[in-house]
Amino acid sequence: MARLLVIVPSDTDPPARLGGWLRAAGLELDERHLSLGEPVPADLTGHDGLLVLGGPQSSLDPADVSPELVGVRHLLAQALAADLPTLAICLGAQLLAQVGGGSTRVGVDGPEVGAALVAKRDAADGDPVFGPVPLSPDVIEWHHDEIDRLPAGATLLASSPAYRNQAYRVGRQVYGLQFHIETDEAMVRGWAETDPVGVASTPFDVETICARAGDVHPDLEEVWAPFAERFAGLVHAQAAGRSGPG
Repeated sequence: MARLLVIVPSDTDPPARLGGWLRAAGLELDERHLSLGEPVPADLTGHDGLLVLGGPQSSLDPADVSPELVGVRHLLAQALAADLPTLAICLGAQLLAQVGGGSTRVGVDGPEVGAALVAKRDAADGDPVFGPVPLSPDVIEWHHDEIDRLPAGATLLASSPAYRNQAYRVGRQVYGLQFHIETDEAMVRGWAETDPVGVASTPFDVETICARAGDVHPDLEEVWAPFAERFAGLVHAQAAGRSGPG
């Protein structure tokens, strides 16, 4: 079975529904929960793909503030070098941009929080994973930092009115999503109840943010479950190549 290494920097952002879609697509998930002290592998040996999720840490944190992210950066750099099927979400996408030679900063227009729409860019049409996504899909945003510069040669796949670099691809198989597709209602409520700065940046209170997210969760599944299946296809192909003929 194709094995996906799943790095969970914080248990506030587990694989949740995304994990279910990937398992349904036939992947074995090797989850490493960093907040539980589970180790980050030194390399990607024995894995056919990589998923890095989000968390309250900042991509701008130095090693003494968020030492658990040091190993995550090393894995992302290895995945980039090998063009291994990779999906990096929110904090993961920011770390990916950094290790690829791009940069992040505190969001110049403040946090981007709650149910939102992003707009697919023309370059996404030919992408095997992102291409079938609708022109303006629903997503959940929850970030205080932004990716202000993509790695050289990266392909921008989606943008939002607030922040341009919402989805991108580096190489052929490495994807970064600034937004969330994995959420369930309990996760969004947890974020809203513990992030007063983020909530205050919106026109809404906690209950309204949660209700709006709940309203779009069925639409997220309709769009992003097939996206997850297409990404899983890359991982399966990688596994087939690793195992060789026969």
